[in-house]
Amino acid sequence: MTATALDLQILRAFVLAAREGSVSRAAERLHLTQPAVSLQLKRLAEETGLQLFTRTPHGLALTADGAALLPQAERVLSAVGDLQQAARNLQGTVRGALRIGTILDPEFTRLGVFLRELVESAPQIETELRHGMSGTVLAQVLRGELDVGFHLDADADADREAGDNDAAPAQLAARTLTRFTYRVVAPAGWGPQVLGRDWKALAALPWLATPPESAHHRLLDKVFGPLGLSPRRVALVDQEASMLDLLKSGVGLSLLRDSIAIRESQSHGLVMADRVQLDCALRFVSLASRRNEPVIASAWNALARAWN
Repeated sequence: MTATALDLQILRAFVLAAREGSVSRAAERLHLTQPAVSLQLKRLAEETGLQLFTRTPHGLALTADGAALLPQAERVLSAVGDLQQAARNLQGTVRGALRIGTILDPEFTRLGVFLRELVESAPQIETELRHGMSGTVLAQVLRGELDVGFHLDADADADREAGDNDAAPAQLAARTLTRFTYRVVAPAGWGPQVLGRDWKALAALPWLATPPESAHHRLLDKVFGPLGLSPRRVALVDQEASMLDLLKSGVGLSLLRDSIAIRESQSHGLVMADRVQLDCALRFVSLASRRNEPVIASAWNALARAWN
């Protein structure tokens, strides 16, 4: 018996004839003629060299050899069915690489929850995380170097009025995840210089500067630019942890998210300016033209579950 001799149709005819005890009923189930099924059973007997059935007044009955062969044939057909189902499942599986731009700390962006939802819903997607500053992530998404990313939008007021997408470049799909406030924070003991002061007075104090790609830089430019002011910058910092350490060391002022500012003022005596603050929005973005690509759409769906 050759490996190719036993095609699946012959095995199906054998199994159905054995179950039904009738060639005619097996033919009905297979949507074949009775002679066609009889020919397939004959071929199987010839290929195996076994007598598989005997005829009785009530139809077909399996011989001992046929009964021994039946479970094997059923297992083959079951395995083929499993293979076909697996292939169908894979046809609907989203697979590919997803480059994600991350910012700030994972807890604030709910990065862990987002990735868990993504892995559970689309396990064939391979994720690559690239951490950076908000403006850098946005630029890389626009250039197609990142597929999706988190971004801090300094135009939170316009966003609140217009809704999603309006405060982002037209080529972006964007969703606002949360809005929050940045506070101006000074080292411990700087209360007299900071409390009760407006932006003009604060600009004269030493500041921790950040690169143009950072949300801090954009937020402060939005305030000081129209006033024609340029804060006295004493250090350039590109990481939030370093900024906080310099604040505690008494180097200069900086912006901190309100939750961090409150925590650090309570635990380390840092001083929060009481007359000024800046609103901001955390957003998730991708190119609008790629929003419905399967991998990116899966990321958006996972994000929705993580933030709902």
